Amino acid sequence: MIEINIEKKLHGSQSEMNLNVCLEIEEGSFVALSGESGSGKTTLLRILAGLESAKGFIKMGEEIWQEGDFVKETQKRQIGFVFQEYALFENMSVLQNLLFVSQDKELASHLLEITDLIQLKDRLPNTLSGGQKQRVSLCRAMMNRPKLLLMDEPLSALDMEMRNRLQKEILLLHKEFKTTTIFVSHDPSEMYKLAERVIVLNQGKIIKDGRVKEILRQTQGSQKFSFRGELLDIIQADVIFIAVVSIGQQIVEVVLDESEMKKFKVGDEVQVSTKAFAPTLSLV
Repeated sequence: MIEINIEKKLHGSQSEMNLNVCLEIEEGSFVALSGESGSGKTTLLRILAGLESAKGFIKMGEEIWQEGDFVKETQKRQIGFVFQEYALFENMSVLQNLLFVSQDKELASHLLEITDLIQLKDRLPNTLSGGQKQRVSLCRAMMNRPKLLLMDEPLSALDMEMRNRLQKEILLLHKEFKTTTIFVSHDPSEMYKLAERVIVLNQGKIIKDGRVKEILRQTQGSQKFSFRGELLDIIQADVIFIAVVSIGQQIVEVVLDESEMKKFKVGDEVQVSTKAFAPTLSLV
């Protein structure tokens, strides 16, 4: 069990705020951390890694990582950290980047085999694609067999095909090494595929915490689907109006009548939902 009870004053996205998090995480679980930018997600990961200071208490199993004035050094916490940036040593080959963490050549070869990088082991990072670099970064994070793997939106810069591939490899490594994993994501489908539990932060506080299906499946009544997006445009076409909505990387068009159209303006955050395959639009 990981026990976390920390507090830190931050300059949030809107104003100064207190990051105040108290929770327990089962060892071996896969937890998604979500919330708006500036809500404290990355800071929480950095505190768990010992890269930022905070008041409070952190315990990993039987090990105290922080209590009172005592703060366990990052190098002694047995964690892996995967950043958005790859943070690889450019003058070292793929294999050398892994062996820099640990001289366990057998483990390094195994990780490179799992992630389909073994043929690239002698290549330098500047000769690799973004997806290949992120796989190297993931392998390197696993080289010390971490008790806790922390990932800060590691797939956000990759295309959809590579994201899907890496999601499978992340899940494979998580299951094989039985590592407790906490990752930051804004992608509902990514969280749904990978996580068992979702924790949502807002202005430094936990506002939602539960099983992934309970948190992400927000449809009500007989709605078949429900997605949030931004209203980009309203176009008149004869006697009807077409609402153009951005949902993630997709553009969706919803037909409105004149009375419905008057409820909305461009820039509104809206919810696109459907009952019996007839999409409706409502303000969030």
